[in-house]
Amino acid sequence: MSSHQIVGLFADLALIALLARALGMLARRFDQPAVVGEILAGILLGPTFVHGAISGALFPADVRPLLTALADVGVALFMFVVGLDFEPATLGGRRRVAVTVALGAMVLPFGLGCLLAVVLAPEHAHGQQLGFVLFLGAAMAVTAFPVLARIINDRHMSRTSVGGLALSAAALGDLLAWSLLAVVVMLVSGSGQTGWHLLLLVPYAVLMVAVVRPLVRRLVVARQGDGGLDHWVLVVMAGGALVSGALTEWMGLHFIFGAFFFGLLVPKDGLGRFRADLRARVEQLPSALLLPVYFVVAGLGVDLSHVDASMLTVFALILVAAVGGKLVGTFATARSCRIPPRQAAALATLMNTRGLTELVILTVGLQLGVLDGELYSLMVVMAVLTTVMTGPLLRLIYPLSRIAAETTADERRQPAHD
Repeated sequence: MSSHQIVGLFADLALIALLARALGMLARRFDQPAVVGEILAGILLGPTFVHGAISGALFPADVRPLLTALADVGVALFMFVVGLDFEPATLGGRRRVAVTVALGAMVLPFGLGCLLAVVLAPEHAHGQQLGFVLFLGAAMAVTAFPVLARIINDRHMSRTSVGGLALSAAALGDLLAWSLLAVVVMLVSGSGQTGWHLLLLVPYAVLMVAVVRPLVRRLVVARQGDGGLDHWVLVVMAGGALVSGALTEWMGLHFIFGAFFFGLLVPKDGLGRFRADLRARVEQLPSALLLPVYFVVAGLGVDLSHVDASMLTVFALILVAAVGGKLVGTFATARSCRIPPRQAAALATLMNTRGLTELVILTVGLQLGVLDGELYSLMVVMAVLTTVMTGPLLRLIYPLSRIAAETTADERRQPAHD
C-alpha cells in the first residue's frame, strides 16, 4: 500500500466517522434511528450530486478497495451479532402466533416482489432470471431486526406484548429471508467456477453444529467469570465469525452467511449476561467506524441524478410491493390471530422497518450482478423511506401514553419470575 493510499484511507475514515456521527445525531433529533442519518451520509457523498465530482475527489479509485475491505469486516461482525441476537426461547407461549405473523409479514411482500420482478425482468434482469425474481421477492420481505429492536427499546415497547411479538416475528422472518437469499446466491453462483464448492456446505454445516458448537459452549462455560467477558473468548468469537465467513465465501455462498451462522451457534440458554457482554464488545468497532464505512461504500453505488418519469413509476411500484405487502400481510395475519386492531396496526408498522439489513441484502445483489445500478438505487431509497415512516406512524397508532398503560397491564398479568 502506497503512502498516497494510506493518507487517503486515513482521511476518508475520519471524514466518514465524523459525518456519519453528525447525521446520525441529527436523525435522532427528528426521532429517527441513527442508521437513517448514516445511510443518508453515504448517499450524499455518492454520485447523485454534482455528477459524482464529490465522490471522485474524496474517494479516489485506488482507495475504494481498501474502504470496501474494512466495510466487509464491519458487516461480517454485524451479521455475527444478528445471529447472536436470535433467541428462539423468547417466543414463549406465543410461538404459534409469532410464526403466523412472521409468515404473513413475508408471504405477501415476497409474492408482490416476485410479480414486480417479472414485470421488470425485461429491462433489469441481466443474468439468471429466476435468481432475479427470487431476490427481489426476498428484498421486499425482509425486516431489519437490529433497527426494529432499537426502535422498540427507544419507545419503551420491549415490555409490551406488541413489542415482544414484533421482535420474535422479525427474528423468524429474517431467518427465513436469509435462508431464501442463500438459495438465490447458490442459484447465481452455481453456474460459475466455484459451483462445486457449494457441495461442501452440508459437511460444513454438520461440522459447525456437531463439533464447533460444543467446543464454543465448553470454552464459554470454562472462561466466563465475575470479572466480565474474558479477552480470549472475545477473540475466539470474533475470529470464529470471520473464519466462518471466509469459508462460506470460498464455497460461493457469501461471507455474511458464515458470520451469521456462527452467531446462531453461540450458546444462548443460561448465558444471557455473557451474550449481552459479547454483543456490547463486538458491536463497538463496527458501530463507531466500520458500518459507517459500509454506508458510504454502498452510497457510492446510489445514483439518482438521472431520475425520470419511468424510474419514478418503477419506484412507486416498489413502494406498493414493499410497504403495501408488509402492512397488509402483517395486519391481516395478526387479526386472524385475534390481535386487537390497534395492536395489529402497530405490529404491521414495526415489521415494515428495513434499514441496514435491507442495505446488506441489496449490496449482495449488486455484487452478484442480480441488481443493476438503477434498481439498486431505487431499492436503497425504499429502505430509507420505510425506516423513516416507522416512527411517525407509531406515534399516531401507538402513542407513548398507551404504551405505558399496556406495559403496566402486561406486567400485572405476568408471573413475578418473568
